[in-house]
Amino acid sequence: MPPSPVRRHRWPVIVVWTLLTLAGGVLGGGVYSQAQTVHQLAGSAESMRAGQRLQELIPEGPTVFAVVRGIQVYDPAIVQTVSDVAADLRQWPAVKEVGDPYTGAANSGIGDDNASILVRVELRTGSSDADVAAVAAELHKIKATNVLVGGQPLAEKAFTDQAVADAALGEGIALVALAILLIALLRWGAVVPLAAAAAAVTTTLLVLTGLARVTAVSDFTVNIVTLLGLGLAVDYALVLLWRYREELSLGRDRVEALATAVRTAGRAVLISGGIVAAAMAGLATFSQPLLAAMALGGLVVVVVSTAVALTLSPALIAVLGRRITPKAPAVTGGVLGRLTGVAQRNAGTVALAAVAGLLLLAAPFASVALGNSDVRALPASAESRQAYEAYFRLFQREHPDPVTVVLDGDAAGERMRDYLDHLNRLPGVAQLQLRFGTPAGATVVDLRPATAEGATALVRTVRGVPAPHPALVGGPAAELVDYQDSVRERLPYAFLILLAAAGALLFALTRSVVIPVKAVLLNLLTLAASLGVLAAVFGGRLDLTTPVLLFVFIFGLSTDYEVFLLARITEEHRAGAATTEAVRRGVARIGPVVTWAATGLIVVFLGFVAGRLVSVREIGVGMAVAIFLDVTVVRGLLLPASMELLGRWNWWPGGRPGRPAGRVPRPSPAGDGSASIDVTKITEP
Repeated sequence: MPPSPVRRHRWPVIVVWTLLTLAGGVLGGGVYSQAQTVHQLAGSAESMRAGQRLQELIPEGPTVFAVVRGIQVYDPAIVQTVSDVAADLRQWPAVKEVGDPYTGAANSGIGDDNASILVRVELRTGSSDADVAAVAAELHKIKATNVLVGGQPLAEKAFTDQAVADAALGEGIALVALAILLIALLRWGAVVPLAAAAAAVTTTLLVLTGLARVTAVSDFTVNIVTLLGLGLAVDYALVLLWRYREELSLGRDRVEALATAVRTAGRAVLISGGIVAAAMAGLATFSQPLLAAMALGGLVVVVVSTAVALTLSPALIAVLGRRITPKAPAVTGGVLGRLTGVAQRNAGTVALAAVAGLLLLAAPFASVALGNSDVRALPASAESRQAYEAYFRLFQREHPDPVTVVLDGDAAGERMRDYLDHLNRLPGVAQLQLRFGTPAGATVVDLRPATAEGATALVRTVRGVPAPHPALVGGPAAELVDYQDSVRERLPYAFLILLAAAGALLFALTRSVVIPVKAVLLNLLTLAASLGVLAAVFGGRLDLTTPVLLFVFIFGLSTDYEVFLLARITEEHRAGAATTEAVRRGVARIGPVVTWAATGLIVVFLGFVAGRLVSVREIGVGMAVAIFLDVTVVRGLLLPASMELLGRWNWWPGGRPGRPAGRVPRPSPAGDGSASIDVTKITEP
């Protein structure tokens, strides 16, 4: 067999990827400073249009506030320091208005505990981040023992900073743990997956730094890139390296072994990368800025990771030469092999029990509360979060944010009075207020929900009430409703893209229609069970974006292991083995590396559980749980059990349905990975 092109040009390939990795390490960090807080909703959503119209009618600049707690409200020293700071801020060109209990409206800023005050500063429209930071620093000059400064612009900056810190922490933990794991497993061979991971992540960051100049790159995208880059690059490199070592153990020379590994394992990597890329495309179909930004980062890292696996990894294998030792093909297949044996011997019982168990795990998701992330996604120690919670408890009296109705028409007139009276009597409305300062020809109505839980229902009710003038309903609850509706509307399109891509690529791999359909169903079981576990872990409340991201990531990444297993099973089947024997042999060959790859991926995702952003931790926990369930219950038990039950029909229409199912021969007593039996010569009955 002729050497692969990558082997012939291994040094140029390594030099190119080394330069890209170095450039990514030096310049790729620029994406952190260029990343933006991207809104999850498109501008066409009704709540976004309501917000834009409200801004046109009553322009508001960024707001920064200080909650001063644990004081005697009219202590002369407190009155003096607050008044001095407020007077100073009123002289600043960037400041539009300052409100405080002493020089502003009487008692407007005294908390419910009578031991706290609120100082509120509104900046002019178009104020810079530097202006916001300067105002925050000035508010901190209030001489009191407990001054908490917060506001939306400060919370957004805190979120960005925390996302960067979480990415660095998660990546550091994951890299150290992966290095220890891979060195223990592969010795010198660990260079291949570790170098692949470094090249994939840094090169992707370099590409995103360039893209940030022309399009929005979300700060959350950085975390996603690190998660996917480490996971995919290590998985792909391990599969290629494992096949190469196996071919060496069968007596192939190094040139032929590498060519075979690239031709077989490389094809599986290419198909897997295609399915994960399709998953990212499915994420983009949701047409929301935040999801589109994450889809962009995910697509880039998938393409880069696949390219690294097919070029840099084989080039490094060629250069390492004899430092990479042969690995005898396993007879038992390790954990997956033992699970496969149990599943094949008790196919019906195992399939039923596995499905029932996964559905039981999925049950908590049926009652989960999905909401938008807000400042409470920050760590409890973050000042922005503490300031918000203090404001909400002491000054907003724990009332939910209002549902705002913006009408293009005056509040006068019988029809408008009837409309307002109808709104005031709606179930779930605690208070109706007209917004003062609205220009003539427009009306702004704030409806205070009686409970936070009833806010979204109130939005839908208000939108169903005929208005006397063109009306838009906005506010945080309306944004949540619009996001829920958008996801519900777009989810079928994303699913169809995933189904079509996975079906086409798995059909190309197996020449079967049944196997791709079954793979999709198994992936959905993994997803449902993982979401159920996640809902239970996080107390029944999740960020609305989390299930969408997990739907795409779990579907894409769990297909990795499906592809790796099916590639070997199909190879054995085409070599003449019937279904039972093909499954046993295939799992015996590829099972150990799938187990190790999954372990590495779980380590990567658990590294991000150490992060402090709730949304990042949700993704980390969800993916770790998903990979564990997928490799053990779904691929270890359900895949072989279902293939055993379907028998020859697994391969319809491209297989050979007339062949009998084979027996499962007992493994050699050696069964420790150093096989004394050449499994390629086990004949079929």
